[in-house]
Amino acid sequence: MSNSSRELPLLERDSPLVCCAPLAREPLTAAQAEQVSGLLKAIADPVRLRLMSMILSHEGGEACVCDLNDAFDLSQPTISHHLKTLFQAGLLDREKRGTWVYYRARPAAVAGLTSLFETGTVTAART
Repeated sequence: MSNSSRELPLLERDSPLVCCAPLAREPLTAAQAEQVSGLLKAIADPVRLRLMSMILSHEGGEACVCDLNDAFDLSQPTISHHLKTLFQAGLLDREKRGTWVYYRARPAAVAGLTSLFETGTVTAART
């Protein structure tokens, strides 16, 4: 698959998303940076970031497309496109139940993104 500026690299569904040590521990390799940048590109869109937040905070940690549509001034196909992008990046799992699709964050993806930015030290936030 070629990576044009509009395509996000897809992660293998079975590959571990914890690809690398925290950024503060050691530099990323080029391959690791490519994998991580795909995740960050997928979540960097404001709509997709909100969708991830809504799914993670939804009761039971999963949400149906029907639960997400009303929060946006966007069409259902547009919301589905954003969810598909998150799914293809490896951030979400999905399950079809009847006519609806339910989404759940992939625990390994969330853990991988969280651990990526760990520093091992606690510092005071700057204002």
